Amino acid sequence: MIKRVILLVLDGCGVGALPDAVDYGDAEANTLVHLAEAVGGLSLPNLEMLGLGHIAPIKGVRSMGQPSGCFGRLAFASAGKDSVVGYWEMSGVVESEAPAVCRSGVPTSIVDMIEQVFGRKSIGREVALIEVMLRRYGVEHMATGAPILWTDGGNTCFLAMHESIMAVSEFHHRCREVRKAAKEAGVLLRIVAQPVSGGHDRLRPSVGRKDCVHEPAAVTMFDVLSRSGQIAMGVGKVYDLFNGRGFTKSFPIASGIAGLEEVVGMLNKMPRGLLAASVDLWSEDRAQMATALQEFDRRLPELFEKLRVGDMVIVTGDHGRDGSLSGKTSTREYVPLCVTGPKLAQGVDLGTRATAADVGQTIADALGADRVLHGESFLSALKSG
Repeated sequence: MIKRVILLVLDGCGVGALPDAVDYGDAEANTLVHLAEAVGGLSLPNLEMLGLGHIAPIKGVRSMGQPSGCFGRLAFASAGKDSVVGYWEMSGVVESEAPAVCRSGVPTSIVDMIEQVFGRKSIGREVALIEVMLRRYGVEHMATGAPILWTDGGNTCFLAMHESIMAVSEFHHRCREVRKAAKEAGVLLRIVAQPVSGGHDRLRPSVGRKDCVHEPAAVTMFDVLSRSGQIAMGVGKVYDLFNGRGFTKSFPIASGIAGLEEVVGMLNKMPRGLLAASVDLWSEDRAQMATALQEFDRRLPELFEKLRVGDMVIVTGDHGRDGSLSGKTSTREYVPLCVTGPKLAQGVDLGTRATAADVGQTIADALGADRVLHGESFLSALKSG
């Protein structure tokens, strides 16, 4: 009987283009494979033992003859390729339409909305990555106080403000007001408030990121767990992506590794339920990203050593983010699926799942909650013997 589930979602961890990736301009995407090639191979012995090498041909990662975990990959049935799409589908919500509002940058109508709420002009406004925007506009931001604005090319707008220019609480409030105004205008956007710190020419993200997202229109895995009396804890941005609905408590973090540390620290305090953590290891610098991913892998035994009978760990991703493709902030890819736990089956190939909602259905099944609308549980395949 499963009593606790630990869900670790690696941001942007893709393992190959989905069949419809060509429609998104991502036909050549393969995040982990291309990352490994760029750095001369990845050393991921713990994920390797779970079966990662069976999922994709990643340089440096072996295909183990007897993996200690079960493995497969998740496809996405929803349209789109950002964290909202990925997490929502993983929770059982499949959305067939997701028109990209910001495909070519932040539209003038959205810029006007943001500037009205903030009472000041914005700078940036293009499709870009956070590191690029902080380098390009950091000095101007510190001189003028203008919020740095950019987008992922889909339905997310990011805003950065230095903590000395605007208090984090006020920054959060104004970003929530922007999301509200967009919703009232019939535009469903995710507005991400990213506080920054550091000197004029060396800005860096700081603690206090806030994702302002409208609630899912359908019942999620977190809803059914809450209704069944289960505990559901969120570490990192996962709580914000559901507007807190269905969660017992949230724990903000400063980095991906901090998320894993938070999970390990909470295990002795959480007797049952779901502990879902967002683990963002991505970096514009592929060597740094490889180092972060390898550090995550190196720290996994700290988690495994604290597991007990009745625990299940799921490691997966929310979308791809192939740094080898110029100008891409996210890519339309399969994501890995690795599952382990004491007394669970080992070496089972879970195959290619038609929808990431299979994860939500499996977690609901394992913890005795009602079914979610989409997905098929693979719990039976995890039962040893």
